[in-house]
Amino acid sequence: MQEQPISLQKDLTYEEEPVQILDQKEQVMRNKSIPLVKVLWRSHQVEEATWESEKRMRQQYPYLFE
Repeated sequence: MQEQPISLQKDLTYEEEPVQILDQKEQVMRNKSIPLVKVLWRSHQVEEATWESEKRMRQQYPYLFE
């Protein structure tokens, strides 16, 4: 995967964008389970992918689940 250029805003911040869902799992608590997805972010390596709430990712980035 090639690195993509980052566009900085005037205050020198940038928006993280998810590129791909790598994995899914459920975090089981005592009386509920939370669906999670492992997300690969733009300009990051696979080793830096993070586990995020599936519900939140579906709301913010529905195109990742098509």
